Amino acid sequence: MLSTTSAQQCPYAPTDVGAAEARAAKAESNEGRPTLSFDRNTPYADYLGVDTLLGLQNPRTKEPAESAFIIGTQVMELLFTLVQERWEAARDALEVDDVPGAVAWLRSACNAQDVLNSTWGLFGDMTPTQFNRFRDAFGEASGFQSYSYRKLEFVLGHKSAAMIRPHKAMSGVVDDLTALIERPSLYDAALRLLHRRGLPVPDSRAERDWSEDYEPSAEVEHAWIEVYADDRPGNDLYLLAESLVDVAERVTRWRQLHLVAVKRTMGGKPGSGGSNGLNWLARNAEKDVFPELWSLRSTI
Repeated sequence: MLSTTSAQQCPYAPTDVGAAEARAAKAESNEGRPTLSFDRNTPYADYLGVDTLLGLQNPRTKEPAESAFIIGTQVMELLFTLVQERWEAARDALEVDDVPGAVAWLRSACNAQDVLNSTWGLFGDMTPTQFNRFRDAFGEASGFQSYSYRKLEFVLGHKSAAMIRPHKAMSGVVDDLTALIERPSLYDAALRLLHRRGLPVPDSRAERDWSEDYEPSAEVEHAWIEVYADDRPGNDLYLLAESLVDVAERVTRWRQLHLVAVKRTMGGKPGSGGSNGLNWLARNAEKDVFPELWSLRSTI
């Protein structure tokens, strides 16, 4: 297998002239046809690390469904990272009162979440017998151990220091999770913005121990009700609220799809990571994301 170089070291990158001019010159010299001859890896493989990427699928059995399981899960891990980047960008925008920027990032995150949710389709036709033929091969491996997913939960505001413990042997991961658990979540940033705008978010919610799991508040619900009282398109806080609901709905949908996928492939058997499987997932799927944005709908 050929080794790859980084994008910064790409041997095909234009240097003497601007990139646009270089592309135009290449197209002209090729008479409009694609370049077919390269001395090294193609720029495509080099930029994306394709040889490395395609070398990461290592099934441990002869069961064909195992490949779909591995690839689907790896795709999810990549998308977790993309969603996290966009949620964090939205959080940071809220902290500097850039509501339009935050809404744009949340909408972009929703697009990534839609792709993430669709990856469950890769497991949609897996039967229990197929799953059983490779399940023992991955031992105690469990999606519960995904630190990329745990980062998402922390950014949302679902925090627990105990959830860092599975990664104690991975110092870099522990550092990342600790940093996330100790700073305001996306929802905390939204509530801090409402507080700065003079809405009745209690001081205890604008400044608190960020490492603690978020608990619903009647005062916070009332603040959001005031936001919804003005549903004109120009109300940036109303647009923010609905964008947060869009995110929350997709998170809940992902959890429900996870529950159904597990129910279809293994039923009520214990999970590989030590949990009771379906019951654990069902409890998680019932938790509201940004709870007051849901509870207020019963009162307005």
